[in-house]
Amino acid sequence: MTKRLKIAEILRTEPLNTTIQVKGWVKAFRNNQFLALNDGSTASNLQVVVDFENTDTAILDRLKFGAAIRAQGTLIESQGKGQKVELKATEIEIYGDCNPEEFPLQPKKQTLEFLREHAHLRFRTNTFAAVFRIRHKLAFAIHKFFEDRGFVYLHTPVITASDAEGAGEMFRVTTLPFDGTPRTESGEVDFSQDFFKRSTNLTVSGQLEAELGAMALGEVYTFGPTFRAENSNTTRHLAEFWMIEPEVAFNDLQDNMDLAEGMLSFVIGYVLEHCADDLKILEERLIEEEKSKPQDQRSEMTLTEKLRFVIDNKFERLTYTEAIDILKNSTPNKKGKFQYPVEGWGTDLQSEHERYLVEKHFKKPVILTNYPAEIKAFYMRQDDPKEGVPGPTVAAMDILFPGIGEIVGGSQREERYDLLVRRMHEMHIPEEELSWYLDTRRFGSCPHAGYGLGFERLVLFVTGMTNIRDVIAFPRYPGSAEF
Repeated sequence: MTKRLKIAEILRTEPLNTTIQVKGWVKAFRNNQFLALNDGSTASNLQVVVDFENTDTAILDRLKFGAAIRAQGTLIESQGKGQKVELKATEIEIYGDCNPEEFPLQPKKQTLEFLREHAHLRFRTNTFAAVFRIRHKLAFAIHKFFEDRGFVYLHTPVITASDAEGAGEMFRVTTLPFDGTPRTESGEVDFSQDFFKRSTNLTVSGQLEAELGAMALGEVYTFGPTFRAENSNTTRHLAEFWMIEPEVAFNDLQDNMDLAEGMLSFVIGYVLEHCADDLKILEERLIEEEKSKPQDQRSEMTLTEKLRFVIDNKFERLTYTEAIDILKNSTPNKKGKFQYPVEGWGTDLQSEHERYLVEKHFKKPVILTNYPAEIKAFYMRQDDPKEGVPGPTVAAMDILFPGIGEIVGGSQREERYDLLVRRMHEMHIPEEELSWYLDTRRFGSCPHAGYGLGFERLVLFVTGMTNIRDVIAFPRYPGSAEF
């Protein structure tokens, strides 16, 4: 039996004048003769030439958009325009019909809003096939980057009793009944009768557990699902998303910035090298989308130019204090153009401020460091007081990208036991709940650092999509948990 070949392999190797078999879905069928077939392995279709004079009309009538078929024949050099090779079919078999009158997707341009309503079928469009092939390549590149540098991939728990961020917006995990929930004498839920004998939730971060691994294995990273119960219906938030979180023993803030910048440059460069066809599809979509916008709202860069912007420019590094001075004295701030005015030190920067620094002021990716301690998490290393800085700062860093703002957040971790405990007290975090975490500071503590990268934010940036719900296969957000 002739072995099935994927279309990507056929177009790469072009095994002319050989008998091959392909399987896929019909993208178009014209003149009862020329069939465009795609199997998902590439953005490109393979033209299948059907011998309509010797093919049953019942078969020809079923070759509709979306039908799943098998085609076998000889690969020949194409005489027509638009393709170098084509399959001259001798056999056509239909696996699954697709009634065009009932199929929600038609061979025409569909809005992203419409496709979100039919998210279970949107993989079949050119746009979303490209998005998810690129997502795959990005995930592979992440693993390759860390593997090549000797990191250990650590699987941290999805169910946990800790809240790494101290945010409190978590999904509860319980087997207790909703009716007749057991209560203590004081009226609180009696979690001692629950499955884990204590209150548990879905993780918001694998960082704290990754720090435990780094204290023995040296260099570790996590890449897994995280959950936030934020009631945010925005284009930038999901209730379930994926995070990459490396932790490295003996690294300081400078090492941390070097690692993050190197990783971002590597994975984006990998996609530029390996996903040219898919990027072209998404870039053309963006160009068409831009035409409907007013001139002053159009992007100054194409998708490819934006990606090159990142890998061709050394990231600008400056402190939060320096950034505040730039923003406070900027023309948009002085003229009241910012939605959130920058009044001075201590301001929690918004996306509009971050994008101004990247896109207008420096015109390159930016790493901001040494943020005010009061707006950052308890585990970040406290800086020594610096002249000219109004308040206490921590060795934190955020990486800012064009069009998206913050894409990475990280810090050198506070390795000094006394200072970490004091900070926990200030933020009302009970010592007993994190006694296991404090042990890393009591036994063989060392300087260490790490960061978190929201994977969907990265995919959003690389694909040029504008809604984070369009870069994850099955988005979870308030009011939606389909599939």
